[in-house]
Amino acid sequence: MAGRSRFARARARVANPLRDPARYVDDLLALARRWSCDVLLPVTEASLRAVLPARDRFAGVVIPFPDIGRFSAISDKAMVLDAAAELGIAVPEERVAHTRADALHAADELAYPLVLKPSCSVVLDAGAARQLTAAHAANDSELRSRLDEFPDAAFPLLVQRRIVGPGVGVFVLLHDGEVLARFSHRRLREKPPSGGVSTYCESIPMDEALYNRSLALLRRFDWDGVAMIEYKISESTGVPHIMEVNGRFWGSLQLAVDAGVDFPTLLVAAATGERPAAVLDYRIGVRNRWWWGDVDHLLTTLIHTPAELSLPAGAPTRRETLRDFMRLGPPKRTGAVPGLNDPLPFVCETLAWFGEMIAQFSPPPRRRGAGTAGIESGAKRGSI
Repeated sequence: MAGRSRFARARARVANPLRDPARYVDDLLALARRWSCDVLLPVTEASLRAVLPARDRFAGVVIPFPDIGRFSAISDKAMVLDAAAELGIAVPEERVAHTRADALHAADELAYPLVLKPSCSVVLDAGAARQLTAAHAANDSELRSRLDEFPDAAFPLLVQRRIVGPGVGVFVLLHDGEVLARFSHRRLREKPPSGGVSTYCESIPMDEALYNRSLALLRRFDWDGVAMIEYKISESTGVPHIMEVNGRFWGSLQLAVDAGVDFPTLLVAAATGERPAAVLDYRIGVRNRWWWGDVDHLLTTLIHTPAELSLPAGAPTRRETLRDFMRLGPPKRTGAVPGLNDPLPFVCETLAWFGEMIAQFSPPPRRRGAGTAGIESGAKRGSI
């Protein structure tokens, strides 16, 4: 999509950083030389894990992120939670499971529902990098099923008691120990509905106490650059519990820009020797909607039961979800996808979205002699 933007000078196809990180770096290096690039901004964790160990190869190109050691440390959920607890930040009650048997034993000590989180989101599995996500379990049967879905490389796993409540993010840009930007938002809806990337979010006033503890945590890791510190606010106690720290740009970045905090511009300016003025205030109540992600949220909620989606008690009903979706009116933005002044990325995403829907719900090609049973089974396999 980004390559379709009128602000993109060129676009190129490169290797997958998960499957072939060495070739991915070679491809980027060739492009940086061909295009005479001054700055390289890796966006995903996979791209950062591929690029940062090879940053010395990018002579003359600024990569405004810390070294791979600091990035790996702050991406390690177990290390972050240990440091957070020492600083007085609330952490979910948890056990560290080094084996599947450990996880089953941890479930006996913690009350359901539980969340299973790999310590690192990207792991090496059979010689290749693999992206992992958290899973939920409401009972012993679901726990065993979820554990079977994790590869051995996912361990140790964090087995946590689930914190039910809204998600809040504290976003900070540090440069040479100085805070150049800060921002905070609340997630209103997410994809998947049980927790994930925000599809609808709102800028909120900064919780100064939470900000100060978040800043202390980043300094504990000697952090330099952008970071998102993610929290869940317990509905029952009102206490913010830390979930993780992402030392990279985040999916709802456009909301911060809309609210007056242009993190990418500030990061590049500082990294290239400028002295930008710090941006510590922003507009409150600005909302941002990722259109097709929000449509996915709606369809998923309408098609599946709360149990299938691992939703907690008290989650919005299907009728409430539909009502809230219809109430919004035209989106001001479409998340990271530009608006009317740059429409092609949204057009590209729209075509891709419909293509995925057609692929999910279309039956597989009928093989000669397969009979009607093959068509019936294929018609049932589509899912959102």
